[in-house]
Amino acid sequence: MKTSSNVLRAALLSSIFQASEALVGLSWTVSDVSSSGLTDITFPISMPDAPHQSGYFFAQQFNFNAQSDIGYTGLQPRPDSDSQPVIHAVFSSFISGTTTDDSNCSDGADGGPGVSCSVDVTGPYTDGYLLKIQNTQGTTWTGTLVDATTGSETHIGTYTLPSGSGGIGGSQVGFVEYYPWNSGSHSCSALPATSVTFGAPTTSSGNSGSIGKPYEYGDCVGKVGFSTQQSGSDYTVNVGF
Repeated sequence: MKTSSNVLRAALLSSIFQASEALVGLSWTVSDVSSSGLTDITFPISMPDAPHQSGYFFAQQFNFNAQSDIGYTGLQPRPDSDSQPVIHAVFSSFISGTTTDDSNCSDGADGGPGVSCSVDVTGPYTDGYLLKIQNTQGTTWTGTLVDATTGSETHIGTYTLPSGSGGIGGSQVGFVEYYPWNSGSHSCSALPATSVTFGAPTTSSGNSGSIGKPYEYGDCVGKVGFSTQQSGSDYTVNVGF
């Protein structure tokens, strides 16, 4: 799921993502970001109670100051393999002209221009995870998955944006999506139960990050058992049955 930056700004005011199969949105902000943008940002996402099966995508989107389109990073649960839990981590660009020579990446994103990078890791769902995005040189960016409990790092992918793309902007939105619904009709009452916690973004610049209260959107508003709870700067989202 990807939504244009103009629509995303409007989404901060009302639930207007009627064309998408995503279920929940939430805004994030980093204060006092300069016109050159951020050179890194880290998004905490935890999913200890998510089912170990494919279907959900928990993501945060970001944009680059000189580009109209976006990127995103996030986690997708997967079925266990050899009795070990598997987590699928994603790092993508939807910007035309993005290139890569990373073996974890491929051309195209959600059927459009850009680059998609991903990796499967074996790790406990009970650990929190950090999705770290860093500028490594020029317009080249790297996504890394960090286990917040053990500190272990896994490379997701690296891509290079067109010249002059700029740094990461100071606000965007994230989402909870059940992507099997993207291919056709669905029943709101048949949504599997899941839970995910989004933390406030951090950056090495020291600028303060925050997230807004999650909200429902789409054609299942009020029909999927949505609830949200705040704990400190984090929000937990619950949906499904």
